[in-house]
Amino acid sequence: MALTDFARRVTDTAADARTCPDAAAPCAAAPDVAAPAPAPRAVGREADGLAVASFVLGLVGLLVFNILLGPTAIVMALLALARRTRRRGRACLGLALGVADLVVLAVLVTAGGTVAWNAGG
Repeated sequence: MALTDFARRVTDTAADARTCPDAAAPCAAAPDVAAPAPAPRAVGREADGLAVASFVLGLVGLLVFNILLGPTAIVMALLALARRTRRRGRACLGLALGVADLVVLAVLVTAGGTVAWNAGG
């Protein structure tokens, strides 16, 4: 059962409780049924995904596209830490790898004088 189905069922049940079966008889006001609060795990799951993504992007960025993947890993790691991820170590590692990507880029630019990589000799 999806979350939207559950919310719709609760809303339909609350609406049914407020309607009177007999329109001529006065109805007692049914107490308002509040919709359930959204599950806090959905936010945690998103933050956990950001932590894992920052780690993966930082790791891949050490090899290729460090000019793009390094800053992306840093931003994702900071977002995951700000959203209180349960995978705090992985987010910190993603942050460190993102910074390492930028350090590798700086070393390559300094040594070669260009941003381009030269895989061959």
